Amino acid sequence: MFTGIVEEVGTVVAIEVAGAGADGTDARLTLRGPLVVSDAGHGDSIAVAGVCLTVAELAGDGTFVADVMPETLRRTALGDLVPGARVNLERAVRADARLGGHVVQGHVDGVGTVRRRTPGPRWDEVEVALDPSLARYVAEKGSVAVAGVSLTVAAVGDDWFGVSLIPTTLAGTTLGDAAVGTRVNLEVDVLAKYVERLLATGDVAGRGSAR
Repeated sequence: MFTGIVEEVGTVVAIEVAGAGADGTDARLTLRGPLVVSDAGHGDSIAVAGVCLTVAELAGDGTFVADVMPETLRRTALGDLVPGARVNLERAVRADARLGGHVVQGHVDGVGTVRRRTPGPRWDEVEVALDPSLARYVAEKGSVAVAGVSLTVAAVGDDWFGVSLIPTTLAGTTLGDAAVGTRVNLEVDVLAKYVERLLATGDVAGRGSAR
């Protein structure tokens, strides 16, 4: 589990297309992130642009290798990456750590597109287009993860939502230079999905209550 509080902005060192099977093409990413690998071990989880990836190799030089399956490439914006690209990185949260953002699983729900960006005196207002099927999970003043960054929703429409990026976010994440047209990984609040599921089954009221 993650919190959407980016620890460092890493760099894609190399991308190796590993094969083309029946399910599509998969890849191996080599990424540089000295902070997130400082205490990493084989099999640990690191969020890369909001996608939970598993550390497959550690070179000891501040880089790590992660495998990306065809399903992940299809459902996220990781397929857009090229060597030299910058990515938000976050280690899995410790059980005894503060939850500074919100509950983020690293399971991307869809890919949005930056459709508008308005600079302010010290912050930027950004609108992100998303599939209408995801919009129902996004609520004003609720939380959403954009490229792995925990953000508060400032406004919401049928197929878009707006956020305000404070100076810390602009300086410390890739959202600082995400131009109009940039594709970004989105993860909606998992609590909203569970509530919808429970309501759909009609199995909410009375469970576990004293009678």
